[in-house]
Amino acid sequence: MEITGRIIQLLPLQTGQGKNGVWKKQDFVIETDGQYPKKVCISAWGDKVSENVLVVGKEVTVSFDIESREFNGRWYTDVRAWKVEEGGGSAPVEPYYAAAGQQNSAPATNKTTAPEFLISAEDSKDDLPF
Repeated sequence: MEITGRIIQLLPLQTGQGKNGVWKKQDFVIETDGQYPKKVCISAWGDKVSENVLVVGKEVTVSFDIESREFNGRWYTDVRAWKVEEGGGSAPVEPYYAAAGQQNSAPATNKTTAPEFLISAEDSKDDLPF
């Protein structure tokens, strides 16, 4: 899945020592654009934690996975980033017909006008629509 928004908060960097070595986790909150903006807290692990991209106020596109787990009868859900890109994402995609070598052109327009609606004398005396 993918989401685009502006980073509004960086939570404290968390680090630790595990059996595979040192790990680091950076949680950040982004706010989406639109009529009803949403705030989403996302976790970035390991090499995904980049001080260059994760800056408050920067527009980013985050590719992520959602994962839930159960602990003592309660469910917890994580939103884990697997790619964070600056800006609004990739360049706009061209329509498939443009990629196939066809040129974009305006649709052909019919220059003839529609015939005028003709009302006969008999129809005009009956004004009721039913």
